Amino acid sequence: MSTNYNISVELAAKSKLSEIDFNNLPFGKFFTDHMLEADYVNGEWTNVTIKPYQSISFEPSMVALHYGQAIFEGIKAYKGDNGDAYIFRPDENFKRFNISAERLCMPAVPEEIFMGGMKQLIAMESKWIPAGKKDYSLYIRPFMFATDTIIGVRPSETYKFFILLCPTGPYYANPMKIKVEEKYTRAAPGGVGFSKNAGNYAGSLLAATTAVKNGFDQVLWTDAFEHKWLQEVGTMNVFFIIGNTAVTPSLEDGTILEGVTRKSAITLLTEMGLTVVERKISIDELVEEYKIGNFTEAFGTGTAATVSYIKQLSYGSFDMLFDTEKLKVASELKERFNNIRYGVTADTHNWMVKI
Repeated sequence: MSTNYNISVELAAKSKLSEIDFNNLPFGKFFTDHMLEADYVNGEWTNVTIKPYQSISFEPSMVALHYGQAIFEGIKAYKGDNGDAYIFRPDENFKRFNISAERLCMPAVPEEIFMGGMKQLIAMESKWIPAGKKDYSLYIRPFMFATDTIIGVRPSETYKFFILLCPTGPYYANPMKIKVEEKYTRAAPGGVGFSKNAGNYAGSLLAATTAVKNGFDQVLWTDAFEHKWLQEVGTMNVFFIIGNTAVTPSLEDGTILEGVTRKSAITLLTEMGLTVVERKISIDELVEEYKIGNFTEAFGTGTAATVSYIKQLSYGSFDMLFDTEKLKVASELKERFNNIRYGVTADTHNWMVKI
């Protein structure tokens, strides 16, 4: 049964908009004037409010701090060339958010709050959406965390849900150097790799930091048992062009996040005439295909990353190098995404939700 959630609005006394340099937008640094907040208490969602962006207070015994019940999503809104505002496939993020919630024993967030609240918040903040620059957008961060104040390993009975907005430029401005991870593990079958939870990212930091110290941008995760079967890059799903086939690691063992951009890329790559295969793929296979000239491109896909070119993929001491000026598939895919997101071409898949 649907519940009518009344979203109250408290306006900020003064906008910060004039203080923002829209020609210099590091990812995730600046936040809009308002945010959405809701409480889960006594088995129901309540106190749904759009209010000025502000600090929150909590007790040091809050469950999320001790036992990690925290999930989030990443979505983007764009300003089309006609000046209208659109969100890219938020319905898919809404579904995935509640899949993550179920895995972490958290309550589902109703569509009226997640989708309805998001649309209302973005409509209020539409002037914050960057215009006129490709790869610039309004990043949307819905998240939920446990708020019980008790020390004990059990699911919380209370939660908070927020939506934050931040205008942003590209996450990766330059082509990437990726290290194939051979020591640390991100996810294993039966775990929480498929969910977008805070712990997955906390557990990835040491490997990524070590890679950066060694001159790389990120790691490509491998399986927990043999460190040979490829999973995903720390911040995005990954595709490999082998001949006329786009291969991306399979989701079947639950270790990989089912990316919304990944799902969309599979559709667009198929329309571009490529065969797209989701399957297990090992690093050994990639090395062999590279040596004989069949493995010609690698790129990542993600909400933050969009389509990110990979110029180097390194396994041990073996470097696979790619001329990013000649990445025909990745560059066309990125252009197709941009044309849809900014309204240059028709949105035949109905991916863009108008505000």
